Amino acid sequence: MIGLETNVLVRALTGDDDVQSPVARRFLESLTPDEPGFVSLVALVETLWVLRQHEPYRYTREQVYQVVDGLLRATTVVVEMADVVRSALAVARRTGREVPDALVASAGGHAGCDRTVTFDRRATAIPGMTLLGT
Repeated sequence: MIGLETNVLVRALTGDDDVQSPVARRFLESLTPDEPGFVSLVALVETLWVLRQHEPYRYTREQVYQVVDGLLRATTVVVEMADVVRSALAVARRTGREVPDALVASAGGHAGCDRTVTFDRRATAIPGMTLLGT
């Protein structure tokens, strides 16, 4: 297995760099089920944050959902805690919230947390997220 860093994923997904993007895409295409790429939760969240928040990308939520779904379906990529990520993706889609927020709640639930507290009122649409009073 070969770890994949955020910048490799972003270059491959966006094609934004004339030199690095083709290299990243060729590398990902060279992965096999016997020697897959590994996407850690950290790299996944960083990638989604970059795609969603940074110019010139500004992916929509639906585009982000599609990226996560594609990574989960790929036979040549292993996503860390794939079941937790899959659950978070389903919750994000159902609630219309961000995948990283849903992932925080899903990972907490997986770890046995009764709830996850937040100051983000919008995130409380995600089951398991509760507002921390100020």
